[in-house]
Amino acid sequence: MKIGMVVAIMGLLNFIFGGNADKGVDIPALIQEGALVVDVRSPGEFSGGHIEGAVNIPYDVISREIEKHASEKDRPIILYCHSGARASAAKKSLVQMGYAQVVNAASLRNMRKILEQ
Repeated sequence: MKIGMVVAIMGLLNFIFGGNADKGVDIPALIQEGALVVDVRSPGEFSGGHIEGAVNIPYDVISREIEKHASEKDRPIILYCHSGARASAAKKSLVQMGYAQVVNAASLRNMRKILEQ
């Protein structure tokens, strides 16, 4: 029952916010320049595997927690989750807060693929 509910919620988030990665962004270069990489999945998902150096700030608390990691609003922030939907929701929150360089990298799988290139 719980799994079905999670899948339904994820589908709804993906429908509402979209989950596609931002195009034309050089994520490896941003990381080399000091971008903050944020995994917006749950702590349990994060503990199951994540990008090295990423911090875990779940998407539903990112607006309260982001300043602990990025007080400068012009610091590049790269977000990822499982499908891109939660990263999209988190990006929307951060942009509304005035963060200027927020990138939705979509999924953990996509981030790994980008960083392997």
